[in-house]
Amino acid sequence: MPRFSVIVPAYRVQAYLHDSLDSVLTQSFDDFELIAVDDCSPDACGAVIDEYAARDPRVRALHLPENVGLGRARNAGIAEATGDYLLFLDSDDTLTPGALRAVADRIDAAGDPDVLVYDYARTYWSGERVRNMFADRLTETGPAAFTLADRPGLLKVLMVVWNKAYRRDFVEEHGFSFPPGYYEDTPWTYPTLMAARSIAVLDRVCVDYRQRRRGNILSTTSHRHFDVFDQYDRVFAFIDAHPRLAVWRPVIFRRMLDHFSTVFTAPDRLPRGSRAAFFRRARAHCRRYRATGVTVPRRARLRHGLFRIGAHRVYRALWTARTLRGRLRRVRTAALRALRGAVLQAHYRTQLRLPVRADLAVFAAYWHRGYACNPAAIETKARELVPGLRTAWICRPEHAHTVPCGTRRLTPGTFGYWTALARAKYLVNNVNFDRRLVKRPGQVLLQTHHGTPLKTMGLDLLDRPAAARAMDFDVLLANVDKWDFSLSANRHSTLVWERAYPSGYTTLDYGYPRNDVLRRATDADVARLRETIGIPEGSTALLYAPTHRDYHRTQRPLLDPERLLRELGPDFVILARAHYSYEAPLIHVPHPRVIDVSGHPSVESLALASDALITDYSSLMFDYANLDRPIVVHSTDREAYEAARGTYFDLRSCPPGPIAHSEEELIDLFVTGLWRGARSARLRAAFRTRFCPYDDGDAAERVVRRVFLDDTTVRPPTPAPAAAGTDMVTAMTTSDATGPEHGPVPTPVPPTPVPPGPGTAPATDPARRRLQPADRT
Repeated sequence: MPRFSVIVPAYRVQAYLHDSLDSVLTQSFDDFELIAVDDCSPDACGAVIDEYAARDPRVRALHLPENVGLGRARNAGIAEATGDYLLFLDSDDTLTPGALRAVADRIDAAGDPDVLVYDYARTYWSGERVRNMFADRLTETGPAAFTLADRPGLLKVLMVVWNKAYRRDFVEEHGFSFPPGYYEDTPWTYPTLMAARSIAVLDRVCVDYRQRRRGNILSTTSHRHFDVFDQYDRVFAFIDAHPRLAVWRPVIFRRMLDHFSTVFTAPDRLPRGSRAAFFRRARAHCRRYRATGVTVPRRARLRHGLFRIGAHRVYRALWTARTLRGRLRRVRTAALRALRGAVLQAHYRTQLRLPVRADLAVFAAYWHRGYACNPAAIETKARELVPGLRTAWICRPEHAHTVPCGTRRLTPGTFGYWTALARAKYLVNNVNFDRRLVKRPGQVLLQTHHGTPLKTMGLDLLDRPAAARAMDFDVLLANVDKWDFSLSANRHSTLVWERAYPSGYTTLDYGYPRNDVLRRATDADVARLRETIGIPEGSTALLYAPTHRDYHRTQRPLLDPERLLRELGPDFVILARAHYSYEAPLIHVPHPRVIDVSGHPSVESLALASDALITDYSSLMFDYANLDRPIVVHSTDREAYEAARGTYFDLRSCPPGPIAHSEEELIDLFVTGLWRGARSARLRAAFRTRFCPYDDGDAAERVVRRVFLDDTTVRPPTPAPAAAGTDMVTAMTTSDATGPEHGPVPTPVPPTPVPPGPGTAPATDPARRRLQPADRT
């Protein structure tokens, strides 16, 4: 007998059915049966179901002789189910990776409750993903199992069948089944929650609820929306048949009125001319099921009162007025925004006529995300070395807490922001400033960049429209012409920047100031960072930091952290770092040994706190090499990435460590120890020699002395010479580094040692042996 029976009814969803079924069959937990019900669908749903059933014994195909509707199709699936628990999944929705494992673990922890409620997220065609707004009702604090009376707030969570797991014996005991018609979830979910002797919750998104542009049954205009009245008749009939549930009558009455209001005000549900009849039916239900002791929020009292008295015209007039007021508010807001913009630009033009302030420097990074990267390191050193310098940092309000107390905070688009851009002598950024910036005589603009380029940049994107998208190359070049200095971390970067961003600036081959901390950190610094992040003592922390994909609108992790951690054992944790362009967590599935660090302000701190890096094509690998800690490249889509974005060299020719082409290869690298073996160290050393020649811990000071103190005698450090047979510009001729069978790796001159932290001590240090019990060659 399987643990779960997952029931998927299908009708006219051929475009989505593959994704839905795959999301179940690819779960890491496999003790389930998948009952796919073809509700006599006129499209290819039946054929798709048969195809899956033929190749996977866990799939049971069920074909209905006639179309019976969603509810009764689910009933057909229930009749065939043999699992301990019933789960329902609509055929255009998907389970998130690891969902069944999480559900099984929570059910075990709660002692096999009658019902388990888990969370969901709405996913839109645009790629947007929004978690349920009532997710706070699913917090796992308190007893693992309880009754609805203990947590009545669960009734605020969307009353659908597919965000819950039901014990099959409980369903059979009460004879629960789905009625025909629209809103068939209503007379199932309310009764099951009220009747359940034990309920548990799982604070985890287990279902991606697809928001279809067209075709959603509840978004179609039909008289069948009147079915909502019959469904509430069934709910109250259940309450009447179970006197102990009478206490829930006022609560369900209020929920019923809210539901009626939703259906009535939705613009695309009720046919023209039917709203008066709907209102009359609603008034009849109010009179039939009216209950005393109903607590109604103030904002809903008028709406409920109008339903009760049947004031259809008044309700509709107020609804129309509210809609009109919202439109007027939006028009007014747009007009005020345009007026404010004009006033700000007039203010900026005025400030441009005033003298430049030689003691003022303005910094920004990553399109105003916060205090970070090279500009932050330069700002800190400038305050230390330049007498009388006043500094300001541009960032959005939500990032203001990252800015040091001694630095003024500027909010983009304010009067202070435009004043500073007009009057500051020094302007420092790792991306371009606002295109409306007027570069004045006497101003100095330093472009620090934010990584060594592996992917193509600037004008090199002219022939790559998938990556360039709507980039305006004329505007790009106009911004580049404002640069006075361009900072470079290595000779490769210098050659790329000067070709991709051609102009008359001066290149500073000084190294990256953001990497100074990587060269100067102490054991105490590392220990403090690990404690702050929450890394358990004695654990090996893997920093997983993939870059973004130009051919994907949304973030799609190519690594299952749950599976990796299961193979590696309890001594490993993963620090999951999303690329800053997504502004969303990388891993949406909570796991006790996955720490989401996407919102951490300093990637350098994360690098110091970790013991190894797993990445793909991210420029972080070039900085991380300074730590002389293992780097593993997880490259599962190299051909697609290179086709869409393009790269300046083949990473396989000079990798920073072993390369895994699949999740299986990645796991094998860790299980066998090759991720940290002698070959990994040699690859890393050669990579560091080529790409980190100037990172000696003093890059920020060189930049400040040259740019802010105008010390033209500053010179870049002399890089260590490459070993015989290697070249610092052309790619080294090593083969793909996934195992010991490949060709020899040049042995470069080792760099200045990095102060060891946990997992970073020299190989001769006993502390290192915890991470390297047996080097393999």
